Amino acid sequence: MNARQNTDMEQRAHADHHASLRLWLRMLSCTTRIEDTIRQRLREQFGITLPRFDLMVQLEREPEGLAMGEVSRRMMVTGGNVTTIVDQLEREQLVQRQAVPGDRRSYRLSLTAAGRSAFATMAQAHEAWVRELLSPLSSKEQSQLATLLGTLKTANPRPMRSSARKEKP
Repeated sequence: MNARQNTDMEQRAHADHHASLRLWLRMLSCTTRIEDTIRQRLREQFGITLPRFDLMVQLEREPEGLAMGEVSRRMMVTGGNVTTIVDQLEREQLVQRQAVPGDRRSYRLSLTAAGRSAFATMAQAHEAWVRELLSPLSSKEQSQLATLLGTLKTANPRPMRSSARKEKP
C-alpha cells in the first residue's frame, strides 16, 4: 500500500482549524477514496490504469480524433505522458495514430473499433461504480451537493498558468 492509500486527508485537521480547512480536507478525502476505488477496480477488472481510461474518455468524445497536444491539454499532463499512454494503448490495438497531412511531426489519435468496444464496456462499469460510491447520498442530496460545488467552482476559476497533473501512466 502506498502513502496515499494510508492517509486520510481529513485526519490532518483538528478542532482548532477553521471550518473551511476541515471542509477542504473532507472534500480531498472523499475524492481520494472514490478515485482510489475506481483506480483499483479498473486495474482489477480491466487491467487498465486510470490515466489510460481517461485518455480513452477523451477520444471517445471526439470520433474524428484529437491531436496529441489537445489530449495533453485536456488531461492536464505533459506531452511525454500522453505519448507513453498512447504507446501502451496502441500496442494493445485500442488507439491508433494517424499522420496529419502537411505536418510530419503531428498525429491525430482515435480509438480503434476494438478500443471503442472495450471503452463502452469499461464506461458502463465506471458509471455503475460512481453511482454505487455516491449512493449513500439521496438523489436530492446529490443535487444539492452538485449545486453547492458548482457555486464553489464558479467562484474559483482555474489559474491562468498551465498545471500538469503528475501521474505515471
